[in-house]
Amino acid sequence: MRQTLSAALLCTLAVFAAPAAHAGLFDKNPDQVAQEAVTKNLRAVTLWVEASWGFRNQGAANNLSRAHQSFTTRGYNVVSVEPYIENGDLQGFFVTYQKP
Repeated sequence: MRQTLSAALLCTLAVFAAPAAHAGLFDKNPDQVAQEAVTKNLRAVTLWVEASWGFRNQGAANNLSRAHQSFTTRGYNVVSVEPYIENGDLQGFFVTYQKP
């Protein structure tokens, strides 16, 4: 009983802490992230590229293209693109870029 209560409390705290912890990843546009990566001289960067609501196919492709262009013009290469699907719906992509 005590372990179950502790686990429930831990999960509740994690839910409330998660948005603040990931705000830097989810609330920035790719051009800002690319510029910060250059400024901080980062060798690799992973960011979230959201699939646009209502225009999932075209919106997702356009958002990925814009992100790729932002990083490519600053000397980064695409390392991986991992789609995130929730309940059968495409939500977006985790994209990793690396400087050679």
